[in-house]
Amino acid sequence: MSTRTLVINADDLGHDPAITRGILKAMREGVVSSASLMVNTPYSEAAAQESGGLSLGLHLDLARGQPVWSEFPRESLSAQGQFTEGRAAGLSAEVVEAETRAQLERFTQLTGRAPKHIDVHRHLHLHANVLEGVAKAARDAKVPVRALDSIMRHALKKLGVPTNTHFVGDTSDDPYWTLERLEAELVALPSEGVIELMCHPGYRPEKVKSSYAAQREVELATFVDPKAKEALSRLGLTPVDFGVLAPAN
Repeated sequence: MSTRTLVINADDLGHDPAITRGILKAMREGVVSSASLMVNTPYSEAAAQESGGLSLGLHLDLARGQPVWSEFPRESLSAQGQFTEGRAAGLSAEVVEAETRAQLERFTQLTGRAPKHIDVHRHLHLHANVLEGVAKAARDAKVPVRALDSIMRHALKKLGVPTNTHFVGDTSDDPYWTLERLEAELVALPSEGVIELMCHPGYRPEKVKSSYAAQREVELATFVDPKAKEALSRLGLTPVDFGVLAPAN
């Protein structure tokens, strides 16, 4: 690829009403160009309705909440019938594929359209079995999947799934995307390829517990700050969505 393309994607839409409000603000008033929707929470439907017209992908959740696939094996869930993050490594690729297909269908039911991409809550597709299952469902649906590193990128391409060329972003005890860090990272971006910048803007969660809470408000302030838009403009970058990778349908 001879040109550089930047996708600024906000994770966790639908995780909590306050997080959703912050993400939508970052998209409508700031520079965030894409978001990924969780479809298995009590707040998913409202988030889908509130985000009409915005570019969304699926934030595949295998870490918490209930599965969407009605035949998900009960022995792989908690006593309350919930996902447990620590059990993801033991899921078969076939189970992951079926759950991914079910969440893709749920996404379309909620939004009335197909997702622009798939990424995975808590990066659980770092497990080879999870990646394989996600990739098979994504390939059939013709939906790109987020790659975190060169190993994952190679695996996805080998399976015929479009993916980003580069990935930046993280969370930590301190707010990750301060304005200063964003400006420095933008200057240092690779000179070509499709680059995904993952972020977590939002308001402090109201309904769910999250180790990344007040930090989201710092990120929200960063992505709606006029200086963020100015930095992108200086570098000739206009953030887009994952539609640049492949037609989703």
